[in-house]
Amino acid sequence: MADVHHLAVGGDDAGKRLDAWIASRLPELSRARVQSLIEQGHVRLDGRPVRASARVRAGQTVEVEIPAATPAVPGPENIPLDIVHEDPRLLVIDKPAGLVVHPGAGRPTGTLVNALLYHVKDLSGVGGVLRPGIVHRLDRGTSGLLVVAKDDASHRHLARQFAARSVEKEYLAIVLGVPSRAKGTITAAIGRDPVHRQRMSVRATKGRAASSEYVVAQALDGAALLRVTIHSGRTHQIRVHLASIGHPVAGDAVYGGTRPPSSQRTTSREALRRLDRPALHAARLSFTHPGSGERMTFTSPLPADLEALIAVLKG
Repeated sequence: MADVHHLAVGGDDAGKRLDAWIASRLPELSRARVQSLIEQGHVRLDGRPVRASARVRAGQTVEVEIPAATPAVPGPENIPLDIVHEDPRLLVIDKPAGLVVHPGAGRPTGTLVNALLYHVKDLSGVGGVLRPGIVHRLDRGTSGLLVVAKDDASHRHLARQFAARSVEKEYLAIVLGVPSRAKGTITAAIGRDPVHRQRMSVRATKGRAASSEYVVAQALDGAALLRVTIHSGRTHQIRVHLASIGHPVAGDAVYGGTRPPSSQRTTSREALRRLDRPALHAARLSFTHPGSGERMTFTSPLPADLEALIAVLKG
């Protein structure tokens, strides 16, 4: 079902461009998205289709119709996968940075789901047609370990473990600056940022409880390697929590990780500047096998790009 917004133009808004005015009133829509809706005839000014460049007048009414999303069912694609473990019930994948986990707006193909549908037989529909087998996810820029279910019973079993916080996940993160404490716990609710709606924040009015523990594994030049364990699974949790204590994940353009580093050497500063993704890696994953009941633990070493960065920062 389409989402319809009815907006009234006030006196202070007279003379503004229609597309810019709508984007300011509906911050969840980018200006480009508004322009696309206008071109497709989903925006009416006083009941009539109009151009994006039209100027609004006080007293006019604007109707914005946002069509319901109709995602295509993903198809198989021959994308290489690093399969760490496979048995009749599940797989453990070592996901490279840059690979999106499942199709979504603006990314209909080229995802981990498309790769799984190619490499794993009879996976379609497990856990949902659009996200077959996916029990949890990693951000596009995050590398590391993911478990994928092969059947519905395993999917439900693993999902219950995640919900009960019995799955253990440890990440390695390179952050800007060196925390003053060798270890610590960050307990701060996370929700949608009240100003920048595409981000998450600890300042949200309706945040959900979240807790992360960190240990400084190695102090570097203007940076540090941390081991991070999370006790909840909020969107962008590690990135948001570490940024909230003044140590954003290096290379994280969303949460401050691309600010000028305090590194003393030019080589260190250049290596951090060239980093093209958040320096975050899912290094260890432990869960109970849904078939055998065995506790299984998998580890993944830092990928080459983060190893190379540490080598430079060590001098």
